[in-house]
Amino acid sequence: MAILIDGKKLSAEIKDEIKEKVNEYFQKTNRQITLAVILVGNDPASSVYVKNKIKATEYVGMKSLSYILPETATEEEIKELIITLANDDGVDGILVQLPLPKGINERAILDLIPAEKDVDGFKAENVGKLLLGEETTISCTPYGVITMLKKYGIELSGKNAVVVGRSNIVGKPMSILLLQENCTVTICHSKTENLKEITKTADILVSAIGKPNFIKEDMVKDGAVVIDVGINRTEEGIKGDVDFDNVSKKASYITPVPGGVGPMTISMLILNTLNSAKRRKPC
Repeated sequence: MAILIDGKKLSAEIKDEIKEKVNEYFQKTNRQITLAVILVGNDPASSVYVKNKIKATEYVGMKSLSYILPETATEEEIKELIITLANDDGVDGILVQLPLPKGINERAILDLIPAEKDVDGFKAENVGKLLLGEETTISCTPYGVITMLKKYGIELSGKNAVVVGRSNIVGKPMSILLLQENCTVTICHSKTENLKEITKTADILVSAIGKPNFIKEDMVKDGAVVIDVGINRTEEGIKGDVDFDNVSKKASYITPVPGGVGPMTISMLILNTLNSAKRRKPC
């Protein structure tokens, strides 16, 4: 039976560490670190994510600015808000909760966030620096995954890693981070042929495709480390991409859903905000 990678417990430990660092920063600078969160529309899942992010921000002693815009908000209205926050010297990080309503150009919105305030790590400049191996803000979910693997002492160097999913938010940056840890990386996607044969070669398998219970036991080799990034809402509740009950019998380590990658994503957001403040206004 696989060892459970407890993201909830690990996230709580990390937030406590961040809380101490936030307090130290305040003592040295007498300024409160501030994160601005923008939510457009009333998507239930997005609303929950935003509440959790705000709660975590306030827990570690940061100030949270929350902007809830109606579904009818225009692209220009969103842009005006971001420009205002970008020019506000008291704001250290800006987060726009995705997805945005239909008709809104997400890339045009995200491109207005200054790289030094892009705590989600979605800005092209930050993604480019990640690719080059330079210091930058890393996308929160991949950052959380790589942190979990290291905290659990899982050997990465020389291992075969397979990432299922090629999104800009998870799949692509995840592959880069694994490559930087000297893994041999394969990215699979909807056009991949012989998917099962490829996933069975993985020492480390990361699934981020958004299909409940897609990764079956016969797609995983004995002793693999399985990271489930999927959060899928079904009639039976929240499910991951991985058939947990069966795959956990075969894997060496596995993340649950919920309670795995999700909490780590929020902790990395808070860590990114702290680092953003330190870069903008050093102690």
